[in-house]
Amino acid sequence: MRRIVLIVTLIAFLVLTTLAVLQHGYAGIFMQQFQSFGGAQVLVDLVIALTLFLIWMWNDAKAAGRNPLPWVFLTLALGSIGALIYLLVYKSARE
Repeated sequence: MRRIVLIVTLIAFLVLTTLAVLQHGYAGIFMQQFQSFGGAQVLVDLVIALTLFLIWMWNDAKAAGRNPLPWVFLTLALGSIGALIYLLVYKSARE
């Protein structure tokens, strides 16, 4: 069940991201967030959430004997897409 939820979420988010990039461009997605305090708040919230995920993912990958750096770079480049792929590909070392 967890895997199905991750796959559906990833596919839906990939579609949304593709549409946003096609409409605004990669840099344009970020520029939209600086149009108002509300947009900036959403961007900062995303940065906080992804930073917490990156800390968890780093520790999880190390505990499982995996190199976390590719996942760090993927998440920094693609945001939640990288995080969702990590969760889809690997079971937590603590499970």
